[in-house]
Amino acid sequence: MTIEVWAPRAARVRLRRPGLDDVELTAGDAGWWATPLALAPGDEYGFVLDDGDVRPDPRSRRQPRGVHDLSAWDDPASFAWSDHAWTGRQLAGGVIYELHVGTFTPEGTLDAAIGRLPHLVELGVTHVELLPVNGFNGTHNWGYDGVLWYTVQEDYGGPEAYRRFVDAAHAAGLAVVQDVVYNHLGPSGNYLPEFGPYLRDGQSNAWGSSIDLDQRAVRDYIIDNALMWLGEMHVDGLRLDAVHALHESASSPVHILQEIAERVDALSAHVGRPLSLIAESDLNDPIMILPREAGGYGLTAQWVDDWHHAVHVALTGETEGYYADFADPQALPKTWTGGFYHDGTFSSFRDRDWGAPIPAAVPSWRLVTFAQDHDQIGNRAAGDRLSQSLTSARLDVAAVLTMTAPGTPMLFMGEEWGASTPWQFFTSHPEPELAAATREGRKAEFARMGWDEALVPDPNDPATFERSKLDWSELDQPAHARLLSLYRALARLRARRPELTDPDHRGHAAESVGDGRWILHRDTASVYVNLSPEPWTVELAGREIWLATTAHEQRTDAGPLVLSADSAAVVGAREQAPSL
Repeated sequence: MTIEVWAPRAARVRLRRPGLDDVELTAGDAGWWATPLALAPGDEYGFVLDDGDVRPDPRSRRQPRGVHDLSAWDDPASFAWSDHAWTGRQLAGGVIYELHVGTFTPEGTLDAAIGRLPHLVELGVTHVELLPVNGFNGTHNWGYDGVLWYTVQEDYGGPEAYRRFVDAAHAAGLAVVQDVVYNHLGPSGNYLPEFGPYLRDGQSNAWGSSIDLDQRAVRDYIIDNALMWLGEMHVDGLRLDAVHALHESASSPVHILQEIAERVDALSAHVGRPLSLIAESDLNDPIMILPREAGGYGLTAQWVDDWHHAVHVALTGETEGYYADFADPQALPKTWTGGFYHDGTFSSFRDRDWGAPIPAAVPSWRLVTFAQDHDQIGNRAAGDRLSQSLTSARLDVAAVLTMTAPGTPMLFMGEEWGASTPWQFFTSHPEPELAAATREGRKAEFARMGWDEALVPDPNDPATFERSKLDWSELDQPAHARLLSLYRALARLRARRPELTDPDHRGHAAESVGDGRWILHRDTASVYVNLSPEPWTVELAGREIWLATTAHEQRTDAGPLVLSADSAAVVGAREQAPSL
């Protein structure tokens, strides 16, 4: 075994283990240091750079006592996987479920989450997406303050529990997507700059210093991390956080996203199962998902915030900030048919033209669509869900729009039963000055947007974290159980009717037919949405109602469809009786 570390900023590197003499590493090419040394699983170690303090391994797989302490050797080959027959799941036709390990269950662990996998299977989910799990300082965090990208947070169970979770998900027929953050590092425990130029001097993004993607070793640090999750950890896909914040020089021969996609495609061919890369991008640029043969990066899919914004405005009437442009009654039809609302049009929020159209040949499943997600809930002042402001009737309409839209639908944990618990921004910074800076920065951010700062909970207050945990006992309450039943029915309908998974944009049409009324088509199927205060009568012309949100949408065989206020119905061709 050889222990290696990239540390071009050090003149001397030693490996330190408790109770043993330090081991000198030998300098090699391009800033790499190495020594032949065998470590057993659980052995603790760290690196001493020059005459400084001991630091964790930048590629540490395990941090038993947190991100400031020694690393522990982890051997992924020691795990007894049982998923040898797992052939994976393609994203096309799928349903994604986004969850945060720490708040998904009362225990907040990966092992506890295994116990809820049957719920996801019954719901019709195909892909479970975990918010970031890599090491951060403290005991609870959204995960986007991580500093050791190769680790699994010990509070969640560490790498062994992660492997158990993936193995159990595969046994249940569920693919696992891991959210990863390659655009910045957290504020506490980031020792990488002591090793080498991981950060770009003088350039930052909204969350801190930018990663220096012009360094070959830094690019490899990212690519090897992606391959670790998909290879060693048997994960089926990665959600790439805020890729618009990845900065590299224009002279770079290959964009980092394309390089990741090329390496992941090669791994997919080798392991014989689909591996998905899903980008979160604010750019509205189809280059993310266009094939490399057409000049794109070749990622599998990308999130579409425009769809969320259009649905949110239609359901809530909110038009502040970036929602302003989506007050246009054509916003819902445009995002239904084309994916992006801003596809080269003027964005009042950005005060400039924004985006580019998605070519018609791009299949619609490459767009991940949602009515709620961790950002759009948690980055509200009070972390309130739609269930905390909408009527049950409008929550039903949100369900129909989410599950019938021409993308790959994604649900945020608890959405399927209208969870009443908020999902707020929470941290557990042990450093008082960092906790105070986060609290005051959060208040100032919302004050600039016109929110009452009294609504903003203290992120570092443990109660903020506890409030954000799902209350699974709500499933026994009639109103929550009824909404869950609707989501399950929509998932079954989507699985049964090919019109609702057909990715051909040419079959997607939509129109606004009055204030709060839309007709949304997927081939011969139609979704009628009535958010107006008056009933709406629709002639069915020989078609039948596949699903309706309330009893008011029932009709006689000869009569029309009558949609009550705040309701929706899915209509399509009559199912043929089986031939004898």
